[in-house]
Amino acid sequence: MSRIVERARDLMTRSGAWLAPQDKGGGYTLRLSADRRSRISLTLTEAEFRALVERPGLRARPGGGWQARPVAETVAPAPPGRPGMVLGERDLIQPDGRLARRAANLGESPIAWLARRKDVSGRPWLTPAEAAAGERLRREAEFALRGPCVTMRWDALPQHGSGSAGTAARLEPTDRALSAARRVEAALAAVGPRLRPMLSRICIHGDSLQLAETGLGLRRRQGKTVLKRALQALAEHYGVG
Repeated sequence: MSRIVERARDLMTRSGAWLAPQDKGGGYTLRLSADRRSRISLTLTEAEFRALVERPGLRARPGGGWQARPVAETVAPAPPGRPGMVLGERDLIQPDGRLARRAANLGESPIAWLARRKDVSGRPWLTPAEAAAGERLRREAEFALRGPCVTMRWDALPQHGSGSAGTAARLEPTDRALSAARRVEAALAAVGPRLRPMLSRICIHGDSLQLAETGLGLRRRQGKTVLKRALQALAEHYGVG
């Protein structure tokens, strides 16, 4: 992913470069011209888009989409919509297992975006516990991936053993990444083999729900049911809700 992200960051410095969500299949397109019919220079996944949100930062573009935010510029967050910079509050799991509301960027992940969606009755798609569990798994996975020997192939990670609370303070960065990887593996194993692929795509790979449905061969809207079941099992594993 890093090579594509660095290429996208380089292209976004050019005058007229902008990003837009794809109409079908999820993902984002990067063009170097304001004309929507112009050639697509790059197509980015959800995770690659979020990397650009973090650096160089994005601002809303007149006419839709996003442009790179100048380094010295301080701007208001973009309005709600597809994942981007959306400041607000979210329920997060604390170290003691309790839920607490904290300031957060609501556009930083597919789970956060889904948590803001409502059904026809006006009820949120995800409960606070489901959203918090998904965000915890995402953060654990991101921390695990900081280790030099950890990859996105979770089946290749250690699946047994963990450090005690007394040794946590003495863990080296690589040890901490491996400990996080073990926690990710334990969480994925807890939801079972049928629900695990959906959690991996949404919480770890950063796919949109529509993209995850396509990749897993599910019918339209079937992914929501599978994801909710997976997040319910994950929340139970974490002891929240």
